[in-house]
Amino acid sequence: MEQSNEANRLLIVDDEKNIRRTLRMVLGDENLLVRDCASAEEALRLMQEEPADVLLLDIKLPGMDGLQLLERLKRDFPASETIMISGHGTIQDAVGATRLGAFDFLEKPLDRDRVILTVRNCLEKVNLHRKLQQAQRQDEERYQMVGDSAAMKKLWEEIGKVAPTNGRVLITGESGTGKELVARALHRLSNRADKPFVKVNCAAIPAELIESELFGFERGAFTGATARKKGQFELANGGTLFLDEVGDMSLAAQAKVLRALQTGEITHVGGERTIKVDVRVLAATNKNLRQAVSEGVFRDDLYYRLNVVPIRCVPLRERLEDVPALVSKFVADFCRENNFRPRTVQAEVLEALRSYHWPGNIRELRNVIEHMVIMGGADVEIITSAHLPEWLGSSREKVDIKRFGQMSLKDVREEVEREYIISRLNEFGWNITRTAQALGVERTNLHKKMKQLDIRREDSQG
Repeated sequence: MEQSNEANRLLIVDDEKNIRRTLRMVLGDENLLVRDCASAEEALRLMQEEPADVLLLDIKLPGMDGLQLLERLKRDFPASETIMISGHGTIQDAVGATRLGAFDFLEKPLDRDRVILTVRNCLEKVNLHRKLQQAQRQDEERYQMVGDSAAMKKLWEEIGKVAPTNGRVLITGESGTGKELVARALHRLSNRADKPFVKVNCAAIPAELIESELFGFERGAFTGATARKKGQFELANGGTLFLDEVGDMSLAAQAKVLRALQTGEITHVGGERTIKVDVRVLAATNKNLRQAVSEGVFRDDLYYRLNVVPIRCVPLRERLEDVPALVSKFVADFCRENNFRPRTVQAEVLEALRSYHWPGNIRELRNVIEHMVIMGGADVEIITSAHLPEWLGSSREKVDIKRFGQMSLKDVREEVEREYIISRLNEFGWNITRTAQALGVERTNLHKKMKQLDIRREDSQG
């Protein structure tokens, strides 16, 4: 058994004093905190004081018997595991204990080695379950959506309605607005929460590989296919498949995805056998798919299949009241990750962050907070305006609105974004990768934004 820093707790429940003493001696070297008692009623009292990780429980007890206690334990202390012991063991007892959720069933006279091995195996299960729960909590914290704005309340209301169903959801919004967080929340609150959540970034996979990635392939299907491999649809079976940046999928792959949605069946690349899959598909995009349909680069039938329930993630500039809560979460996250002491954020810093328009949305804000926490050092107690990046500190200068004349709000936003992106490109010597990281956007999305806003290298002096 792998030893942990904190000893596991074990409770022995047997009305024979000699059995309790013998079990204490047998398990004396197992790094356990051991208690014992003679009745089920006493065991319940001890469990309420401090739950044991594992119980060694005799079936024949005065008053409430072991099987009745086992039922109570499974109901009131589901994290604990129970090993049943009996000197009058029958097949019926063993079957009954197993049906009630006992980890194992041991007969008296107890074999020393069998007892030790069974307890070790039981503790291994308990500790593994504890680690999985801790990982789940960390995962939930990592993908937690933060904010109490009207936009976030509306978003949670929509998630609450659609999550328990099997309805397909198309999540739209600019890069960095948290589309993946919405997808994970939909999965976490669904009846598939204990099944896989599989993410596929369609923009990151070359067009010639997307089909084999989604549907798997047979050995010899193409050069390099040296073994049969499952695709993401199979890996997500029973759970949720999240197609991120679905607007970047090739038309050929779109046709196969459509067939999978229609029939619930897939076929490996290079294969002939159809495979049944039960998958809830969620999709996300920062593109206008209606426009893509009209341009002939996205199938209209697939669009309508995916867009059963549309959910829009609003940009951060439309919910700036959530900035303080987001800052608080990110500061705590990065302090914990870097083993820094907790710290507070100066009101002036929050005001500066609220005054910025965040073209890179939450991802950009997160990167800025990471920069401030790390550059502040391990012993800082308060994040001040001195920790703000220079470009952000200067961004609070009053904007001359007269220069916008009678421009529409959309044109004003694009003009400001254009000027800002050019300034960051100049700052990083037009290094696209570093600029994208600073903006909190994907490299491909920065290229698209530059094309959309007609930003070219000759603008570097402009």
